[in-house]
Amino acid sequence: MYLTTGWLLASLSITLLLVRGAIGYAHRRGMLDQPGQRRSHHLPTPRGGGIGIVVAMLACLSGVLWNPPADWPPSVIAGLLAALVLVALAGWWDDHRSLPVLPRLGAQLLAVGLFSLGLLATGLSWWWLPVLLLGGAWSINLHNFMDGIDGLLAQQAIFVGAGLAVLAWAAAQPALVMATAALAASALGFWYFNRPPARIFMGDVGSGSVGLLIFAFSAMLWRVEPALLWPALILSSAFVADASLTLLTRMWHGRRWYTAHREHLYQWLVRRGETHARAGIAYMGWNLLVAAPAAWLAWSHLHMALPITIAVYLGAAAAWLALKRRCLRRHLPKASHVAA
Repeated sequence: MYLTTGWLLASLSITLLLVRGAIGYAHRRGMLDQPGQRRSHHLPTPRGGGIGIVVAMLACLSGVLWNPPADWPPSVIAGLLAALVLVALAGWWDDHRSLPVLPRLGAQLLAVGLFSLGLLATGLSWWWLPVLLLGGAWSINLHNFMDGIDGLLAQQAIFVGAGLAVLAWAAAQPALVMATAALAASALGFWYFNRPPARIFMGDVGSGSVGLLIFAFSAMLWRVEPALLWPALILSSAFVADASLTLLTRMWHGRRWYTAHREHLYQWLVRRGETHARAGIAYMGWNLLVAAPAAWLAWSHLHMALPITIAVYLGAAAAWLALKRRCLRRHLPKASHVAA
């Protein structure tokens, strides 16, 4: 108990200290996100605060995952740490100066590959490698896409980290409990500075790293008990549904889906006149009223976990479509649609 509390306090404290320092660093280096047509903020705001989460997790992960008797194999720990460093370095570079798409994607795939190799070394079939690569790369990028308004990604990381910790506890994995809880604690420390109105943004260094960690912890739960993948996916349903449906819609309409835009549902809510705080409350409302109970239901009825997950994602898609149409009806008479 004392050890767990110590790791959580360490994760929280390191993040608080480093994010506070990152604000001054970003101002000195001119790392400011300027308001613009495809952005949802109105004041120049520092970026790169996610470095606090990265350092806190690097400092804590090796200690919490190597925690007998339920410690993880060295291959998994080393792969995860190497992957986190790679994703964070690519994001940190991009926060300082733009990194082209292909090198960034290459670094992400290499990072996911390193973690996947560590997981495969525990006895998994090599046929799972393409699935892990695709899932990891999409998780990194979708969390980057969803980091567009104050506090949204930080609160999601708190919720998903805490939910994964509960699933790990139910699976009798104390080391994974501490790792996922440390992510939630670190995200809480960042949220203190990122809550509306944000004093600093997470930046690519943080959003990509959070996406990697959520993917990695979910994959580790799946390695322990394959059916636990479904409640883990339910916890992330709000973000996965919004990012995936927005991407598919842009591709369907022939838009440059790989460029910056403001067409995610949370961005449309802000464009419609909602505050960043209200938009965040809407997503947290889904998490607490739908995702959390459904994840519990899937965990308590593992033989029905897949149908429950499908039902949740169908519900998320229906909610996304209804809210998007409502936003478009209220927006189109007033202003033209911004398409990139």
